[in-house]
Amino acid sequence: MEELLQTYHLNENNFNWDKNRFIQAWRIMNTIRVFEEKSIQIYKKGLMGGSLHSSIGQEAVAAGVCMNLKKDDYISITYRGRGQALAKGADPFQLFSEILGKKTGYCKGKGGPMHITSQELGILVANGIVGAGIPIAVGAGLSIKTLKKNQVSVAFFGDGATNQGAFHEALNLAAIYKLPVVFVCENNLYSEMTPIKNAVLNEHLAERGLAYRIPSIIVNGNDVRAVYEVAKQAVERARSGEGPTFIEAKTYRLLGHMIGDAETYRTKEEVEEWRQKEPIRYFRDVCLKQNVLNEKELDEIQQQVIQEIDIAYERAMKSEEPEMEEIFNDVY
Repeated sequence: MEELLQTYHLNENNFNWDKNRFIQAWRIMNTIRVFEEKSIQIYKKGLMGGSLHSSIGQEAVAAGVCMNLKKDDYISITYRGRGQALAKGADPFQLFSEILGKKTGYCKGKGGPMHITSQELGILVANGIVGAGIPIAVGAGLSIKTLKKNQVSVAFFGDGATNQGAFHEALNLAAIYKLPVVFVCENNLYSEMTPIKNAVLNEHLAERGLAYRIPSIIVNGNDVRAVYEVAKQAVERARSGEGPTFIEAKTYRLLGHMIGDAETYRTKEEVEEWRQKEPIRYFRDVCLKQNVLNEKELDEIQQQVIQEIDIAYERAMKSEEPEMEEIFNDVY
C-alpha cells in the first residue's frame, strides 16, 4: 500500500517550462489574487449578497491544476472556488456580474459569490455544502467513461470535506470503476475555524486515498510548478483509462474562513510566517532567481491584470439588472 503514497519534490535540474508557461502561471495567479481583492471591496461596500470566502493564498492550486485541463474537462468547486473558475477560463466580467446579482452573470445573478456554474466551461457546480461537489465530479467521470469521451473530471475540495461520508462513497466508486477523476484536496490546515490536526489523526490527508487503493500524492500547494507537474501526471493517467488520483496540496488561506472572521483560532505570527511563502511571492522569487522574468516584466503583467479586473468590475457595475419575473425562472 505504501507505494501508492508519494510526496512530490520538484527537481529544479529537470524542470522544463518555457517562458510562456511561466507568464501563463504568473498571469493566472495574479488574476485570481486581484479579483479576490476587488471582491472583498465589493463585499465591504454592501454590494454583494451572502457571505464571501476568499481564496487569497491558495492561487497556486487552482492555476497549477487547471493549466492542465481542456475547455471541455469538468471541475466541481466549493464556495471558495472563484479562483478555480478563473483558472478554468471564466470571464472576470461575468464573474463580477454574478456576485453583484446582475443579469449578465454566469447564473443570471442567482448564484452570487458562492455558486458559480458554467456549462460552457465545464464548471459543474460550486457547492455550499462541504464535500457535496465530490460525488458530482465522480458522476461526471462515470458519464465520461460510459460515453467513451476523452475528458477528465476534477473535484476540488477542502481538508474538512475528507470527513464527510460523500467523500468516502465517491472515492470508493471512482476506484472500483477506474473513473477519470482527479481528487484535489486543498489542505489549508483549517476546516472553517477548526484546525484539521484536531479533527483528523492522519499525518497526511492523502493517506485516506490508500484505503481505496487510489494513487495519492502530497505536494507543496504554494508552488504552482509542483502542483502543475503532479496534476499533469494525474490528468494524463485519468485520460489514458488508468483511473483516479488523489492529490493533497498543502497550502494556507491568508484570510479568515469568511470576511468578518475574527480568526481567534490562529495566531498573527502563524499567518505572517505563511505570508512569507505564499504562492505569488514564492513564484516571483523563482522567476527572478532563474532569470526567466525580470522585475519590469513581472510588474507589467501585474499592472495589466489590475487594469483588466478594474475594467471588468466597472462593466459589471453598469450591466443590466434582472427583471423581477426572472425569480420564477430556472426553478425546479
